[in-house]
Amino acid sequence: MSRADRGLILVAVAALLVLAAAPFVGMKALTPADVLGAGADPGEARIFWSIRVPRVLLAFLAGAALSLGGMAFQALFRNPLATPFTLGVSGGAALGATIAIRLGATFAVLGVAAVSLSAFLGALLSIALVYALTRLRAGSSGATMLLAGVAVSFSFSSLILFVHYTSDMSGSFSILRWMMGRLDVVGFHAPLAVLPLAAAGCAVILLRARELDLMTVGEDIARSRGVEVARDRRLLFLAVSVGVGGVVATCGPIGFVGMMAPHICRLIVGADHRRLGPASLLFGGAFLAACDTVARTVIAPAEIPVGVVTALLGGPFFLWLLVSSRGRIV
Repeated sequence: MSRADRGLILVAVAALLVLAAAPFVGMKALTPADVLGAGADPGEARIFWSIRVPRVLLAFLAGAALSLGGMAFQALFRNPLATPFTLGVSGGAALGATIAIRLGATFAVLGVAAVSLSAFLGALLSIALVYALTRLRAGSSGATMLLAGVAVSFSFSSLILFVHYTSDMSGSFSILRWMMGRLDVVGFHAPLAVLPLAAAGCAVILLRARELDLMTVGEDIARSRGVEVARDRRLLFLAVSVGVGGVVATCGPIGFVGMMAPHICRLIVGADHRRLGPASLLFGGAFLAACDTVARTVIAPAEIPVGVVTALLGGPFFLWLLVSSRGRIV
């Protein structure tokens, strides 16, 4: 068994342990006897199954989608600092949610709240704008798409600041709180809403492992090996955007997971995307679930927004990437 295979098994075991243990950790630690079997306490069992288990599952789905999205973009753009939000998906979703909060929208469509629905529509708008801007330039490359995404993201950020500034105190607080990322849910509605979008995006990325390997080396080499670079770039862009858009619409923008998790996994399993993809999925999900566990326990009974925890970890990691040769993806 190779070192990379052993690393993948280690990541899988660690992810399972985090998933199994995280629901039992909280303001009050629970044991299996408290929530399972004939002697289970009804109140604690309700907290476990209605709040903690759905929250851990949502964190795992969100972390997996963000991590795989970051892995795909880092290979696609050959940029170790690329994240799932590089092409403006987060900015579009944040603008949609900000407008819904500013207008005080409280309706729901098929059980989906107005803020989440507006955030997803904003993410789709971002996808459409970036793709349209890229198409305007003949012979466009990944660099053109990257620059279009940055431009769209900056434009949306300025609009968010404008809407935020014109909001009242309550709206301003709600916008700021949403922008910090959140995983506080009750019931399984939120995980089930994220699941199809995250699963679809992750499946496409995992099935394009060979293409990602070749694109990491270079577009010319990828073309010489039979990869339709333009088509696969669009497909991967759409897959990442749909998966991340679904996550951001439900959880808000949670930064740095998509940058940190793939790099850590490269140190464990290597750069081959056939192993790196599954490792990033498992590690990213477990990492965000662990961060959320810290966020809801470190100052209990109050909670820290999970986006604050990932940012506190991501800042030093970002600096490490800048000064370390290990930040390279090739």
